[in-house]
Amino acid sequence: MKRARIVYGGSIHHAKEHEGNLLLDNGTLVGEEEVVWLPPVEPKTVFALGLNYADHASELAFQAPSEPLVFLKGPNTFIGHKGQTVRPADATYMHYECELAVVISKTARKVKAEDAYNFVRGYTIANDYAIRDYLENYYRPNLRVKNRDTCTPIGPWLVDAEDIQNPMNLTLKTYVNGELTQEGNTKDMIFSIPVLIEYLSSFMTLNAGDIILTGTPKGSVDTPVGAQVITEIEGLGRLANTIVG
Repeated sequence: MKRARIVYGGSIHHAKEHEGNLLLDNGTLVGEEEVVWLPPVEPKTVFALGLNYADHASELAFQAPSEPLVFLKGPNTFIGHKGQTVRPADATYMHYECELAVVISKTARKVKAEDAYNFVRGYTIANDYAIRDYLENYYRPNLRVKNRDTCTPIGPWLVDAEDIQNPMNLTLKTYVNGELTQEGNTKDMIFSIPVLIEYLSSFMTLNAGDIILTGTPKGSVDTPVGAQVITEIEGLGRLANTIVG
C-alpha cells in the first residue's frame, strides 16, 4: 500500500493512494493536485550514508569505504513532494542525490542482518541535495552541506515493506528539466539494507520512525535556480522538486 501525509482544507491528513487519487483518513477522495504534500513520515533520527555506491565514490575520486560512513540529519531539512529547495546565492555547485529511504518499524537493538527486514516498515524516495562549495570532507560532510532547511525532499509515498519484493534490486533515476541525468540500481550498494541495520543497531537503539538514507549512485550534476528535478525509484513513484533562489 502507498501511504502519504498531506494538507487539505487547512488540516493535516493521512492518506492512501486510490486509483490515481488520494483517499483521506476521513473518507474524502481528492486529486493529487488538490493537496499540499508533506513528508510521508515525520522524521525522527535520520541516518544518511556517504559513498555507499562504488561508482559514486569513484566519481568523487575516493576509494570505497570499508565501514559505513554515516552522518545525522535534522528534521527541518525535510520537505514534501512538489516542494521548493532554496539554493544559496553563493553556491557554484549544488547537486541532487536520489536515495532509497528505509523507514524503521519498531525498536531495534543488536539486530542480526538475517532478521533486519523484520524491522522495516516501508520505503520512500529521498533527494538529499549537497552544496559542494561548503564541503570540507566527503567522509564527514559538515552541517552546512547536509542539514540545510528545505534541502531534502522526501516522498511522495511511504510504500509498505511487503509490497517491495526485493529492495536490493530497484532502479533509481533522476531527471533535470526532463533530461535523464542519473541512473543506478540499489543492488550496487556497498553496504546493503540488512548490513546497515545490523551495523547501526549494534551500538545504538533504532526506533520506529527512524530513517536510513542509503546513499546515491554516480551521476551528479549542478541544479540551477529554476531547475525541475524528479527523482524516481522503481515501485516507489516519482518525487518532484523545484530549485528556487
